[in-house]
Amino acid sequence: MSESTTVEKADFWFDPLCPFAWITSRWMGEVEQVRDISVDWHVMSLSVLNEGRDLPEDYQALMEKGWGPVRVIIAAAEQHGDEYVKKLYDAMGTRIHIGQNKDFDAVIRESLDEVGLSTELARYAHSDEYDTQLRASHKDGIDRVGDEVGTPVVAFNGTAFFGPVLTRIPRGEDAGRIFDGAVLMSGFPEFFELKRSRTSRPTFD
Repeated sequence: MSESTTVEKADFWFDPLCPFAWITSRWMGEVEQVRDISVDWHVMSLSVLNEGRDLPEDYQALMEKGWGPVRVIIAAAEQHGDEYVKKLYDAMGTRIHIGQNKDFDAVIRESLDEVGLSTELARYAHSDEYDTQLRASHKDGIDRVGDEVGTPVVAFNGTAFFGPVLTRIPRGEDAGRIFDGAVLMSGFPEFFELKRSRTSRPTFD
């Protein structure tokens, strides 16, 4: 592990639908290999975030479908433990972003099977039974950064930001150096925003 920057804990809020959250989450996995950190994983929901907003028709349809994966992750965590949050995210995200499978019902069933949970949990994709817990997890992340952002939300030592937004997964020490910079900025209480126009699409290799 590098001794340049050590962080005891990071928190990561994601929606499995978001390709940018997926890339940032894979970056965090790289960081765990080169820095002394642990990451707690939490669900947020673009479907919750966009409730009541005037959206293009195709994006509105995606938001309606987007309830399923996050509802199932929350149900699994409530019934079987928080360790399934990251396990199901990995399984679902691989299918959605690497496999380009947009049949979320199939994604959910296959992911549950992969992590060793009953596919009966898939029924919660179309149930609001755990929406209170889902909304609480979402609110916990959004309250730290404000509601004019999206996913991912990442907190370093309790200081949260939207992003970082990456279009490629940094590997090895490159990942560590980016992390060092993010932690350094998060340690300055008056730092709030750093942004430029995105000119490339996300890639997952």
